[in-house]
This record gives sequence, structure tokens and C-alpha cells, in this order.
Amino acid sequence: MPQSFDVRLDDLTGSCPEPESGGSVIAAAAPGARTFYIETFGCQMNDHDSEKVAGVLLGRGYRQMESVDAAKLVLYNTCSIREKAAQKVFSRLGTFRKHPDHNKIIGVLGCVAQQEGEEIFERAPWVSLVCGSASYSKLPELIAQIEGGNRRVMGLDKDTDETFETEITRRDNPFRAYLTIIEGCDKSCSYCVVPFTRGPERNRASDSILQEVRKLADAGYSEIQLLGQTVNSYQDSSPKRMSFAELLVAVAGVKGIRRVRFTTSHPRDFGQDIVDALDAVPELCDHVHLPVQSGSTRILREMRRTYTREEYLEKIAMIRGARRAISLTSDIIVGFPGETEEDLADTISLLDAAQYDGVYAFQYSPRPNTDAQHMADAISEEEKGRRLALVQDHQREIQIRRNDALIGESFEVLADGASRKAGQWSGRSSSNRILNFSSPQPDLLGQYVQVRVTRAAPNSLVGEHVV
Repeated sequence: MPQSFDVRLDDLTGSCPEPESGGSVIAAAAPGARTFYIETFGCQMNDHDSEKVAGVLLGRGYRQMESVDAAKLVLYNTCSIREKAAQKVFSRLGTFRKHPDHNKIIGVLGCVAQQEGEEIFERAPWVSLVCGSASYSKLPELIAQIEGGNRRVMGLDKDTDETFETEITRRDNPFRAYLTIIEGCDKSCSYCVVPFTRGPERNRASDSILQEVRKLADAGYSEIQLLGQTVNSYQDSSPKRMSFAELLVAVAGVKGIRRVRFTTSHPRDFGQDIVDALDAVPELCDHVHLPVQSGSTRILREMRRTYTREEYLEKIAMIRGARRAISLTSDIIVGFPGETEEDLADTISLLDAAQYDGVYAFQYSPRPNTDAQHMADAISEEEKGRRLALVQDHQREIQIRRNDALIGESFEVLADGASRKAGQWSGRSSSNRILNFSSPQPDLLGQYVQVRVTRAAPNSLVGEHVV
């Protein structure tokens, strides 16, 4: 794998970094310069993939633009986990049917690219590039083929180790850095397209990970977020054979690193050793995202989630038994084929049992290349919407109560956002809670400050800087 160099956005543009999302940046292009625009759909892994893509292009003389109109190369980094995300991509592509620009190169990257392949060319003939996440290091060569006259170019290899950090990774956030440690998935959930779009699990060697972390720390990054579709399934590919918990401790031990996060965990591979590490090492953030998907054992079996409701709640009890308070969040799917009112009631009762601090709840949508798309007893869209509202409303009440109980407490917050209103800031605690707070001090960006909670909302807290 080529050596990786991490570059801040402001190092490249001389401007203030934008938040972690695609489609922004920030430079004026010189006449005749090669320019690109990238928009990102999906999760943190897609955000980080876009950082890799931008780094590869910037390292070869491209300039990133803040609008489609200003760019010659237009890239959409896509997510196919849910149907709506995929629909957004084709909606974006549809604008070029109405307003064609034959001087532009249009590319589709990521999971939709891997999922649809050549079909994208049929649905949107003006697309020239279809490229999956494992081929991002080859983007310059693929683009050169298009510039050389090839009308349609694909890069859809999945069986490669060149899926981790690229030669140059552009970092969108000046304080927090993403780091992929495991790519792909060996689980076979009946509803999930990830094994098809991302391929089997490939693990990055621990020495390579730690070398990257040390470089990031030397560059001034204080928070690291380890990424993987099932991040805690990590198996060290080096002779050291570090466990995931051991890797967490090693990353947290790098000088200059103040916080270490990880996402997303799979319940099957979540063990006591991870909780013990969180208890023992303050630099490991006190937050675990542990998707359950359903509170019904019957539905979990149909989803092929490899655990029962009772086994999942044992994991929750393990986390709640830690010496430090650990914030807990989850994912839930409603309206899975064959889900009954009793199954839905099991999910709602699990919310009460788990007492999550946040839940990402979604309506089931059938995805190509999955077994669930062929299951009988489909739930209507109207009914799925009703069930989703029930789950969201119930969880909202739980979050209101839990957040109200935090009024008067103080949290260490990394200030990573400033309001247009003077003296107003935002940031996250170690427990991943969003705090909006006031402070008389200027220039807090990137600083860790103590914030006392004065008010609570369902999804965030309001406080004041304890000077």
C-alpha cells in the first residue's frame, strides 16, 4: 500500500475548513486548471471516502470547486443502504438530462456505483465514470482514459487491499480525523447490500494504523474516529494479532491523541474486553453505537442478525455495568417484511429497556442483491410510516427525560463550530452529545472546554462555558 500523507483543507486552500460533509470547498481555479466537485451521500465511511478521493485528485493538480457549474469533473459519492439515498443520486444525475454540458465528466462513486455497475450508463448515458470504493487510488488513471477518448470507464474491483488510506487524504475537519481500519463485511444480514457493494472484510495491519495515527497527532489532530462497516469485527492482519480492544488502547496511547471514537459496532462481536478498555482508558470516548435493528427475536432471525433480543440486552447490561457512564445509541428498522404489531411492540419495549441516548430509525426499503427483497408479507409504505412515527415519538420522550437529567452537569466539549452570533459555539462531548454554548472568550475553535448544561432539548443540550 502506498504511503499515506494527510493534508488539511486549509493547507490546500488557505481558507477556513468546512464541516464534515461533501460538496463543499473552496478555491478559485486558475484558467485552464483541472477542477472537480464532489457531493457525498451516506455515513462517516462515505465522508471519509470522499476525503480520500479529494486527496487523490488534489495531489495530482486538481482544484476542488464549491459548485457543479464551476467544475469540469463532477463526482457523486453514493450510498445504497436505503432506497431514498440511491434515489437522490439519480435525481442529481437527472439534472444533466435537462441541462447537458458536454464538456463535463460525470462520475458515480461508492455503493450505488458498485451495486448498479453498467446499469448506470443505461439509466444516465451522460455518465462517463462508475467507480467503487476499492478503486479510488486508480481514479487518475480512470479519468485519463476518459480524457483519452473512452466514453465509459469502470473501476469496480473489490478484491484489493488498496481500500484503506490513499496516497494523499484530504482532511475536511482540522481537529477530528477518520481512519478506516476494516473494510467490507462478512455478515449476511438479509436486508443489507454492504457485502455486495463493499466486498468481504479486509483488515488493515495494526502497525499501519498506528503509524497513521502518529502522523495525524503530529499534524495536530486530537480526535481519531476508527471506521468500519463492523468496526469491532477487526482482526489484525499483522503478526501482532491485536484484538480490537487492544488496538483501541494502543491508538489512545499515541502522544497528542485526546479522544478515540469508533463506529459502527456489531453486537455479535461486542465483548467485555471493549467495555474494560473504555473503563480503563479516559481517552476512549464514553459512547457506543450498537445497532439492534429490531426488538423482536423473530424479526432478528429473519434479518439474520446472529443474536436474539435477550442476547442483545446482555450486551446492553454489560455496557451499563461499566464504572463510567457510557452513552448508547442504536439503529432501528421498522416495517421489515412480515413484521407484526407484536414485533413492533417488542421494538418499542426494547427502547424502554435499553434507554438509548439517540436512535436512527428508518423504514425498511428493499435493496437489490439481498434476500429480503424477495420476502413475502411486505408492509405498505403508509403503514411503515405510521410505525416509524411511533418508534420516533417514543424514543423522543426517552431522550427528553434523559437529557433533562443532565441539566446542571458539566462536560468537556471540543468546540468545533462557531455561530454567526458572537459568543455562541457548538461542539461534542466525549459521550457524543451535541452542546450549543455561550462563552465570553474568543477563538475557541479546536479547544477543549468545560460546559455546564443549562437547558435540554431532545437531540442537543444548551450550556455555558465554565471559565
